[in-house]
Amino acid sequence: MLLRDFLLRIHLCKGIGMIGKSKIYTWVNQVDWRDDQLPTSGFLAAVAQLNVKNTANFKISYQQLMRNDDKVDQLVDGEQWLSIADAEYPLQLRESFAPPLVLFYRGDLSLLSQPLLGIVGARDCTSYSVEILKNLIPGRVSNTMAIVSGLAKGVDTLTHQCVIANQGKTIAVIGTGLDVCYPYTNQELQATIAADHLLISEYPNHTKGYRNHFPERNRIIAGLVQSVLVTEAKKHSGSLITANLALQNNRNVLAVPGSIMMPLSVGTNELIAAGAKPVLRELDILEDYFQTRI
Repeated sequence: MLLRDFLLRIHLCKGIGMIGKSKIYTWVNQVDWRDDQLPTSGFLAAVAQLNVKNTANFKISYQQLMRNDDKVDQLVDGEQWLSIADAEYPLQLRESFAPPLVLFYRGDLSLLSQPLLGIVGARDCTSYSVEILKNLIPGRVSNTMAIVSGLAKGVDTLTHQCVIANQGKTIAVIGTGLDVCYPYTNQELQATIAADHLLISEYPNHTKGYRNHFPERNRIIAGLVQSVLVTEAKKHSGSLITANLALQNNRNVLAVPGSIMMPLSVGTNELIAAGAKPVLRELDILEDYFQTRI
């Protein structure tokens, strides 16, 4: 079995999470892969350090998927996919924290080779984020890099819309299967991104948006991009999780300062106090990519 097909099956297995999958991928990189010899489920469960319950679920799932190509095809559901063993898989994501073994995608995969800027912020954002995006995205930012966000309510949605309105390119990383839209109000936007831009997910079709999926989705955003820009964020928020993951991956973290009286500026102001680069104009973003000086 080709390595990419093996990784797809591991990715689809039940009873194993992103950390266990990452440990198996680390093991794969330490051995000479043989297409004619598959490791046993028990050995892989030990490599992934699964507990007793998860080991039992993993073994059953592994044996089914290794023997039944129709089951694999049913789970893939006709979607295009990219494995971490493929040359097209982004190097920066491959080297990030717990990279997904497989990405399902719709759209233009070549966008992953462009300079990438992540933009995240509060779901319940204010008009301040609207003005920030309208001032920062049009022009050189949208013309020279693809913008990555999570297609969630609030800043994510505004980001994708602003990029599209200014003839830029955007990548949406979602926490559901590609055939599921969350929030449902973004159905048309998601379809547009899938058709004209790039929609990616590590989850197979028919996967709903469980709570743990969104922090997991955030690690992909943080792994893909060179820099993450936070517009508005509360003291404890998913946007700050993304920013912290970006720091762990040695990415640049940018933040828009705000009023000290506004709860949604607490997170961004604290990021700046901790060393994030304050963004006041588009040049502050471009400098991180092209060392632009005026």
